[in-house]
Amino acid sequence: MKKIKYYYNTNTLRYEKLETPLHVKLLRVLGFISAAIVTSIIIVSIAYRYFPSTKEKALMQYNEQLQERYWVLDEQVAKMQQRMIQLEERDNDIYRTIFEANPIPDSMRAKDLAQQKELEMVASMTNYELENSIVHSLRNLENRMVAQEKSYVEITGFIKNKEQLLACTPAIQPVSNSDLKRVASGFGYRIDPVYKTVKFHGGLDFAAPQGTPIYATANGAVKTAGNLGNGYGNHVVVNHGYGYETLYGHMYRIKVKPGERIKRGEIIGWVGSTGKSTGPHCHYEVHKNGRHLDPVYFFYNDLSPEQFDRLLKMSSSSNQSFD
Repeated sequence: MKKIKYYYNTNTLRYEKLETPLHVKLLRVLGFISAAIVTSIIIVSIAYRYFPSTKEKALMQYNEQLQERYWVLDEQVAKMQQRMIQLEERDNDIYRTIFEANPIPDSMRAKDLAQQKELEMVASMTNYELENSIVHSLRNLENRMVAQEKSYVEITGFIKNKEQLLACTPAIQPVSNSDLKRVASGFGYRIDPVYKTVKFHGGLDFAAPQGTPIYATANGAVKTAGNLGNGYGNHVVVNHGYGYETLYGHMYRIKVKPGERIKRGEIIGWVGSTGKSTGPHCHYEVHKNGRHLDPVYFFYNDLSPEQFDRLLKMSSSSNQSFD
């Protein structure tokens, strides 16, 4: 039975029945419902926060395992990338330097310049982003390995051709000169014996009796053999490949013919004084890609360090050339 409440009315001096208006009742009901909803939300939030369900616990544990696996993989990738960097440095700074080959640009190896920034963002990545990051790192590393593999294949070719390159590089004196007494005039500006003016002398003059053998200083093919009226008289030009050519001037007689293949140490003619010459000698030049080089630096097969130092001083002295 519902309990009836009364209150004392001072105006009528009587006890009257207490009746609550409908809008007050509605407000009280709404207030109760609102309080109940807010309280439920707070309780549920706390429960989810500090008391996860079994499924949530399993998902959280799986997520932690994924992150641990990512860090292990990332550490392995970092070690592999460090090894790749060392291989690339050795490739560019050692192997390709030895064979005078251009280094491979980093763009061909697909280096990831933003790698450090990506590592800093790992902590805030989702599982999907972590997976993409690993895939991207492995793909980048794979591209670099492919490029490095191609480079080593190319270097293997350099090694196979190195013996041929050495055989085709001028390395001996064109005439027998063990006592180093036959170098008469060196490379550089010298006094012209005919015009008595200072002119560029593009080779070395080896004074020797007429008929002294002249030797090819490296393997190659005869490009020119004859007298072209250019001042060198009877002369021979040998194309050695790899950009090298040698010239032997003022011969008494030529032994080889254009197109003939010759080897280092083979006689190609004999010393004379043909063309613009003031005495029997062999004028010898070394060209690399069309540029005159000082031949004195191409006698390393012939000379000891002491002999080379002595020959270098002799060839650098200012004097009059033979041609």
